[in-house]
Amino acid sequence: MAPFGMIWAIGAPLMAGGVLVFQAWILAKTLDQAIRLSVPPTELWGQMLLIALLIALRALMIWSGEMAASRASEHIKQQLRQRFFAQLLARGPAWSRQTPAGALTTAILDQVQALDGYLQRFLPATISAVFLPLAFAVVILPIDWIVTLVFLFSAPMIPLFMALIGMRAEAANQKHQQALSRLSGIFADRIRGLFTLALMGRTQDEIKAVHSASKSLSDTTMKVLRIAFLSSAVLELFAALGVAGVAIYIGLSYLGMLGAHFSGNTLQQGLFCLLLAPEVYMPLRQMAASYHDRATAKAAAQGLHQLYEQLPAHHDDTHPPLITPSAIIQRQARNGSGLVLQAQELAVQTPQGRDILLPAHFTLRVDQPIALMGESGIGKTSLLETLAGLRPYASGQLVHYFAKNEYVLIGQQPFIGLGSIRQFLLAVNPQATEQQLWSALEQAQAADFVTNLAQGLDTVLGTRGHGVSGGQAHRLALARLFLTDPALIMLDEPTAYLDGQTRDAVIQAILRFARGRALLVATHDEALAMQIGQTWRIQDQTLIIKEKA
Repeated sequence: MAPFGMIWAIGAPLMAGGVLVFQAWILAKTLDQAIRLSVPPTELWGQMLLIALLIALRALMIWSGEMAASRASEHIKQQLRQRFFAQLLARGPAWSRQTPAGALTTAILDQVQALDGYLQRFLPATISAVFLPLAFAVVILPIDWIVTLVFLFSAPMIPLFMALIGMRAEAANQKHQQALSRLSGIFADRIRGLFTLALMGRTQDEIKAVHSASKSLSDTTMKVLRIAFLSSAVLELFAALGVAGVAIYIGLSYLGMLGAHFSGNTLQQGLFCLLLAPEVYMPLRQMAASYHDRATAKAAAQGLHQLYEQLPAHHDDTHPPLITPSAIIQRQARNGSGLVLQAQELAVQTPQGRDILLPAHFTLRVDQPIALMGESGIGKTSLLETLAGLRPYASGQLVHYFAKNEYVLIGQQPFIGLGSIRQFLLAVNPQATEQQLWSALEQAQAADFVTNLAQGLDTVLGTRGHGVSGGQAHRLALARLFLTDPALIMLDEPTAYLDGQTRDAVIQAILRFARGRALLVATHDEALAMQIGQTWRIQDQTLIIKEKA
């Protein structure tokens, strides 16, 4: 879709230029007949109707070209965002946590959007500016070579001076993009840490930092605007000089002030040259008017390239697909051997290359729940994210005997977006009934506090669960587990916020729900590990597997 759209976006102005030449010749001929030959208007209706049709045809071509450019630009931007977002997802949360969210948002939204003007306006205008003035000059050459020389001398002055100005515009746009990215990153990160900043008494200092970044953005924006106005002034100067030069030459030749050698043009020929004169500069004016779009797009592309270079290496060929056999074979294997996941010589590293887990071999099977233990920061969460496909692994092989939507991973700090509790639960199972929702809440020991809320299930929570405590938010996330049908359940510290009685009830509910499924729980809780039975421990980057007694 995008290639064909851009082809027509580029070709439509060129074809409209050809129609314009024919239109100008017919118009000049009509005026010549009406003024010099005194032909009655009644005899010129056919020519005037043809001129009107040609004007409508040109307008239709230009409009369709602009629409094609707009659609192609949106398609290209959508593809770029999808590919860039896929690259970010492929690196997983380990990398994204280390990069300011504001900078990523600016890259995916604003910097990709900055390519719009280049694709829609500058690229088609540049092609037209290369071919149309030269084509018009060739058409004028048999009529008057002096006018052709005026065109050939004055027209190149516009892109020459625009290029000189464009060098300054490019540098200014790069500074503008950097200031915009910096402001977006600062603002987004300060909003995320607003509560912590208030507790630490840093509110006023951060307000000053945001204000300073905002002023820097304002200054760079004004510099870009000044250059844009300067480029417009240069453009209009040379275009006006060119049109005025042609008009003066033709007028003096008709008055006989240039000698007999320069007085051979008819009225039709002179009018034709005058009608085409502004159109020779029009493609150049359109290109110059959108020249700042090129500078903006180039600065945005460099910003995207710099961010892309910061991405850690990711090789798809080292990662087998999530679904290895067909779905039918997977079901048969799970029902027979109970194999859900198999790792062979699997090694896990941080994005900086530090070893988290040395090559290890292990399997996850149905009805064999496992407690993953180890010191804080040893890599339990990283291993869960690797098994879920959220971060790449360094080497080895990882085979999933389940589909992409057949696993559940609940982290230590599950994200709760803005919306009601009902919407939060239905997100994983839109067909769940009222009874199923309350049953899930009861199993997660969350039914009591939800009942006591003023709006019950329809209580609206703020972003990140604002309105409930950390333990309550965690239980709401656990409630979503009981509304799913996963083959593999992975939980990260599911009892961290719970008291002893609530913890035991939640553990029993999880173990009952995990029957017929594979369960892997990362925990520090020795009581939970004892109830699960089999224990794996990460120690000195080594996975130690202790079989159930």
